[in-house]
Amino acid sequence: MHELGIVFHMIETLEEVARQNELTTIQKVTLNLGEVSGVLPDYLVDCWNWAVKRTDVLHDAMLDVVPLLAVTVCNDCGKTYATVEHGKICPHCDSPNTVLLHGNEIEIDTIEAM
Repeated sequence: MHELGIVFHMIETLEEVARQNELTTIQKVTLNLGEVSGVLPDYLVDCWNWAVKRTDVLHDAMLDVVPLLAVTVCNDCGKTYATVEHGKICPHCDSPNTVLLHGNEIEIDTIEAM
């Protein structure tokens, strides 16, 4: 379960942001999570809810996970398509010469604090 490790890293980052900005409480964190990131949102939220109870700054903070769709571009025809639906083969020209544009992100988007 690597979700717990991700949560611990997020907490370290958020506590540092709180220190740097003299925040006493973080109330909500919005996380952008790509659909091919390999992270299970439900596990991530469960880990978050368990871990933040052990911190002062984040004790009751809510985690809002925003899913980001995975999009791939074909280097041969230049068109984009939904990665999960079609995989690595371009549905427009059947080329395997494709690159994931986005959808594997795990990034803190916003922090609501006092």
